Amino acid sequence: MPEYRRILLDGAATRVRREGDELVSADGRVVGVEEAVHLPPTVPTKIVAVHLNHRSRVAEFMTSLPPAPTYFHKPTSSLNAHKGAIVRPERCRYLNYEGEVAIVIGRTARNISPEEAGEHIAGYTIGNDYGLHDFRDTDAGSMLRVKGSDTLCPLGPGLVTDWDFHGKRLRTHVNGAVTQDGTTDEMEWDMHYLVADIARTITLHPGDVLLSGTPAGSRPVQPGDVVEVEVEGLGRLTNHIVRGPAPIRDDCGAQPTESEEVTSTAFGGDWEFRGIRAPKR
Repeated sequence: MPEYRRILLDGAATRVRREGDELVSADGRVVGVEEAVHLPPTVPTKIVAVHLNHRSRVAEFMTSLPPAPTYFHKPTSSLNAHKGAIVRPERCRYLNYEGEVAIVIGRTARNISPEEAGEHIAGYTIGNDYGLHDFRDTDAGSMLRVKGSDTLCPLGPGLVTDWDFHGKRLRTHVNGAVTQDGTTDEMEWDMHYLVADIARTITLHPGDVLLSGTPAGSRPVQPGDVVEVEVEGLGRLTNHIVRGPAPIRDDCGAQPTESEEVTSTAFGGDWEFRGIRAPKR
């Protein structure tokens, strides 16, 4: 399966092809995979993410799936890359990872059927749909600050074409320990369905990204942690968590909270404690 990456090569964003342990540009320049400075493997005009899709995540939340998928939007300013730093702002405590398969659009898609969707997909990469659940009380509807804050959408390391998404294993590791372990077969709606669903009313352009959902096991991480998402056939996306240089301002806007909604979501939907556990102060 061909794999393409975008790296910073001699000061310019350059598309390269992976050949073993080397990355080779169209003009023959070569850099080692481990030495390369990675960029996101695509430049999207939009990033759309599905809320719930993996059955293990639904069971963890003690809920049920809606009759059709629901979505939220991550701004392109949240983009990050393989080996990039994920910033947890000061005064925030509940930064969660969510390992996912990311669909990358290759041809403009509008009003297509699920059977036609594969013709509009360039390939797949790995995404980590980080969320600042500290803002969930105020942004639960839009998820804008929860999922759209700067650095919270790393993609990579590369774009793999001709990848069959069926029956592929997805695992997230935090400091070497496996914390999420699922497969694409537990998705209620597959990649082609998601593309066709969004493209009914929203034109998808080449480079656009759809995040396809995460399995159970999302939990908060701390500055200093290393988070790796591994997908069979797509490789391993690695990032590290850092403390933000400045706190969330308190002179405007909604403030970080630690309500039951925030805590239960951050720790895996332990809804049986809702209304019983005393609120944090």
